[in-house]
Amino acid sequence: MSGLNRSISAPFKNGGLPPQELLDDLCSRFVLNVPKEDQQSFERILFLVEYAHWFYEDNSVEKNPSLKSFTLKEFTSLMFNSCDVLRPYVAHIDDIFKDFTSYKVKVPVTGAIILDETFQRCLLVKGWKGTSWSFPRGKKNKDEEDHACAIREVLEETGFDVSNLLNKADYIEEMFGQQRVRLYIIAGVKDDTAFAPLTKKEISEIAWQWLDELQPASYEVISRSITGLKLYMVAPFLTSLRSWISSHQPPVAPRSDMPLKAMCVWKAKNTSLGSGTVITESHFNKPASDPHPPDTGPGKSFRNFRFNTAAILQAMESGFSA
Repeated sequence: MSGLNRSISAPFKNGGLPPQELLDDLCSRFVLNVPKEDQQSFERILFLVEYAHWFYEDNSVEKNPSLKSFTLKEFTSLMFNSCDVLRPYVAHIDDIFKDFTSYKVKVPVTGAIILDETFQRCLLVKGWKGTSWSFPRGKKNKDEEDHACAIREVLEETGFDVSNLLNKADYIEEMFGQQRVRLYIIAGVKDDTAFAPLTKKEISEIAWQWLDELQPASYEVISRSITGLKLYMVAPFLTSLRSWISSHQPPVAPRSDMPLKAMCVWKAKNTSLGSGTVITESHFNKPASDPHPPDTGPGKSFRNFRFNTAAILQAMESGFSA
């Protein structure tokens, strides 16, 4: 590992590197043994490396606490330095990663705004890292329809299947920079519905939040509610959502026994440690990022990248023969 790219090698000074055998296995499993179309651009390769990163964090680190946890950028450096077919591009890793992150923020996102039976509360989820809340949503896969992505993402992040409740015509759409975000309105969900994520280390808390309490803190701070919640991905939808609610009749009138505060319906255990959670499904199974992105992403530095197919086949044959 002496050849780690200097710009991102600092975190590795104190050791904790996974054994080469484990890195070889991850490279073989996620980079070499994939369809040829996944080997045509660095954007696609980085999605595969991201899958390997999820698998490493959710399986290898949890089973062996002595292994170091890495950011995606750090893990990308490890993979490029340990995988023979990627090592020739280590010198360009910063540009490759920059192109990848630029592409990701342009992939369309869909999800759902889930309202209770009184239309007074909505379901929000809080990410595993940080303190921001959002509606359950995620990036589309290649050729995936908007509503299908919303159904999949809501199921993964909350454990709730909205397929029978979703109306393709009821949605709110906003642009965040160059990224389109479409949220379908799923209204009339019972507040005693059981919610729990199906993925590891993505969601730390799920709660019913009062819409009235999601008002901006002030004209100067519109991304934080009057109660202090961070709402960067929520605030832009509230005006349109309230307009939709005003034109629709809730199935149930407000009840006197409803809790006056936000109601937490699921919370992970020991999120700061990333272990001991009540989630059982592996994050590896979640196709949150598109492993087959279209070829129109912003990355241009390496648009003509192609793998050395002979090297890949040779590496695979060596692995099988071993």
